[in-house]
Amino acid sequence: MPNGMLRSNEKKKIKVDFNFKRSYTINKLIEDYTLFKKAAVFTDIHFGLKGNSRVHNEDCEEFVDWFIEQAKANGCETGIFCGDWHHNRNSLNLTTMDATIRSLEKLGKAFDKFYMFVGNHDLYYKDKRDVSSTIFGKHIEGITFVDEMYEEEDVCLVPWLVGDEWKKIEKVKAKYMFGHFELPSFYMNAMVQMPDHGDLRPSHFANQEYVFSGHFHKRQVQGKIHYIGNAFPHNYADAWDDERGMMILDRENNKEPEYINWWNCPKYRTTSLSKLLDPNADIIKPKMYLRVTIDVPISYEEAQFIKETYISQHNCREITLIPQKQIEEITTDLDISTFESVDEIVSKEITAIDSENFNKKMLLDIYNEL
Repeated sequence: MPNGMLRSNEKKKIKVDFNFKRSYTINKLIEDYTLFKKAAVFTDIHFGLKGNSRVHNEDCEEFVDWFIEQAKANGCETGIFCGDWHHNRNSLNLTTMDATIRSLEKLGKAFDKFYMFVGNHDLYYKDKRDVSSTIFGKHIEGITFVDEMYEEEDVCLVPWLVGDEWKKIEKVKAKYMFGHFELPSFYMNAMVQMPDHGDLRPSHFANQEYVFSGHFHKRQVQGKIHYIGNAFPHNYADAWDDERGMMILDRENNKEPEYINWWNCPKYRTTSLSKLLDPNADIIKPKMYLRVTIDVPISYEEAQFIKETYISQHNCREITLIPQKQIEEITTDLDISTFESVDEIVSKEITAIDSENFNKKMLLDIYNEL
């Protein structure tokens, strides 16, 4: 065989090997430096809610199990939590801490990486992130705790903003941003809309294509901004709104966000007694909390019988019977442009109490523990 042909074949082989190596190197870089390919996301689970309720913490753990199951079924290698892991800002109950550690250990093992950052409820101070109830998460294998704004390639993770940090948002070029933002005009829940308050505005996200946020518990989308919604309904502010659960973002295939509802979640309902007693209404379900307005004549004994029977037969958690009252329409002339955040409003009102009969510091402490 002529030497020239051999050399030609060798050159060809070298070229093929080089291209393979180059391709492998590029793929390896993408694999090593991409924050995620397909992420499962949830937010605002609030361990320790309702006075460190055992039932609520068990719901949180059940949700985490369901979240992991859904993430694995959908091929997600990364998990992201967008703030408010705990509810109480000032202290942690030991039973709540126990449930928290179990859940974080599960999440750390389930994903290649699980990123979590703080929401306002995770912070002891409202104006700085020095003390957090979730910082110990960084010591759990598989958990990446993000306590400062973190940008990698086209993804940015943003913990609860303090001071004038909101000014940094406009400078971020990332396509995807995850945070715990308080933006005007969005709904805090089904009943309350955030007034035109605060420095941070939707217009500050001009460089992003998608913004995903915790903080407000109602799932909602306005333009590029997605409020994911809390993990599951927490109280009667979430009544009749069961669209809660998780989000999946397939970044590798450039797909639109996909939301998955946890249909086995606790549910809250408000209804009348006549509707509840209607056999065709089919209102009551397991794990349900019901607030029922009494609109038919009923004795105390009958009311107790209804509560006990429905709770035992339908495995619902709570039935509260409320006497029907005439509700007068109240009109106000509030200027919503002067509104402050909920925490600021309550704190200001407590501080403004002019009475020696109230301990304002104690009232503030009680509110902050709620």
